Amino acid sequence: MALLAAGLSIGFILHRFVRGQIDGRLDDRILSLVSDLRPDPGGGLSLGRDRDGPPFDRPRSGWYWQVRRGAAWLGSASLDGRRLAHPDLPERQRDAGTPAPADGTGPWGEGLILRILTIPGEGGAPPTVLAASAPNAALRGPVLEALRTLAVCLGVIGLFLFAGVLVQVRLGLRPLRRLRDQLAEVRSGARDRLPPRQPEEIRPLVSEMNALLDQNATQLEHARAHVANLAHSLKTPLATLSMALADTASDRDGGLRRLVEGMDRRIRHHLRRARSAAIGGGARTRVDLATHVGDLRVVLARLHADKGIAFLLDVPDGLAIACDPQDLDEMLGNLIENACQWCRGRVRVAAQRVGSEAVVRIEDDGPGLTGEAASAVLKRGRRLDESQPGHGFGLPIAVELAELYGGSVRLELSDLGGLCVRLTLPA
Repeated sequence: MALLAAGLSIGFILHRFVRGQIDGRLDDRILSLVSDLRPDPGGGLSLGRDRDGPPFDRPRSGWYWQVRRGAAWLGSASLDGRRLAHPDLPERQRDAGTPAPADGTGPWGEGLILRILTIPGEGGAPPTVLAASAPNAALRGPVLEALRTLAVCLGVIGLFLFAGVLVQVRLGLRPLRRLRDQLAEVRSGARDRLPPRQPEEIRPLVSEMNALLDQNATQLEHARAHVANLAHSLKTPLATLSMALADTASDRDGGLRRLVEGMDRRIRHHLRRARSAAIGGGARTRVDLATHVGDLRVVLARLHADKGIAFLLDVPDGLAIACDPQDLDEMLGNLIENACQWCRGRVRVAAQRVGSEAVVRIEDDGPGLTGEAASAVLKRGRRLDESQPGHGFGLPIAVELAELYGGSVRLELSDLGGLCVRLTLPA
């Protein structure tokens, strides 16, 4: 835009400069005619010498001059005996005593640039009007020629400027690309903070990001410490309860002892996670999805043997999930257990890899859920049917675990007629 504005400005200046040169040349011709005018005894007009030098000697060239006083007139050889018509000037310009500009048309219809001088007559004599003209091409040709050269020069300058801007942007944005890569390393766990040595322009941004990372790390460590403290506070009562059940004969089938042992295993699991996170963050492990889904199908088929559930599995071999195996069992166990509880006879588990994520779809042919009910069951402790066993924590726990690994849980409609739970986890 700057080059375009510069080109237009230079073109306007060139136009005025060339027009000034032409006007000066025509004014010189008019003044020379005034100096050469001689009185004629017969009342006509005459010149002291010939004023038809080039280019005023070429017929139809557009370079004309003419002197007129009443009915008498003199013209250049280029007029070829014809008269030059010109517009009447306003009185202010006629009385100025200097040639005035005007535009007109030549005897053969060509466009002309005119300069006209009016000399008042003396003693009632008519005024003497002297006019000189140049063709419009005399102005348009040089200006267009100069503008073509100017356009080429500005185009070359524009190309160099554009290339310079590209180089400048690439060099200028290189620190931002490097900062993006460093942020990716922070997100992947390769580094804890951004390097403080940065260009001066982005150093405040890096400082704020590091402060945010430090704040998040502190808050996360406090949360993990609270989880560890809670787990430790529960371990002692569970150990006491386990010993009390071992000394009594009331728990004949061992159901309470198995329940206590399961609670103890879960507490130990969360303790290990809190401890590994406090040391430096637990590394994600590679968990084969098909194996865990197959194990859960065997267990849940026995638990719901009375319903005779038909399990439809479509999980490709080799599809691995990047999360803790026990967390995966807890998420899939809660979701498939819900499907088994509400289905009429069919449960389908399908999985596929989509980019860097694995999408697991757990569907049933049960009654399904409406939109309001689907959002309600994701709240902790919320149960839509109090007659069914459970505590209302299964779905919210699955949601929290999925979000912990950067995934999600969505409830949709299944083409089996019931509910479809879409579990997304990092592959």
